[in-house]
Amino acid sequence: MAPRILPAVKFLVKGGLVGGAVYVVYEQGLLSGSDQGVEALRKAQEALPPAVEEWTRYFGWQLPAIPKMEFSIASSWNTGVETVIGALSVAPTRACEYTQHGWKYPKDLIK
Repeated sequence: MAPRILPAVKFLVKGGLVGGAVYVVYEQGLLSGSDQGVEALRKAQEALPPAVEEWTRYFGWQLPAIPKMEFSIASSWNTGVETVIGALSVAPTRACEYTQHGWKYPKDLIK
């Protein structure tokens, strides 16, 4: 009986964790507009370092300092979108060129 219950318990625990994660993400506003997402990211950046510092003092750990980096997620996202859209816009032309080269190669071998 126990071997049959263990997979069910595992499934329920995993489902609960996933459900809780989705609930937290929804409550923080990460599934809505970008303004609320930016606000949630700002809150996390403000709250995370003090919480990590408190836990390291509690456990007596020594962590290296967190490097400060200026990184814009929006500009990286926009660059990626522009690259993908640019590749998709030239895809038909490139496919035609590659097809022509593909047919030309066997013809040259046969001659």
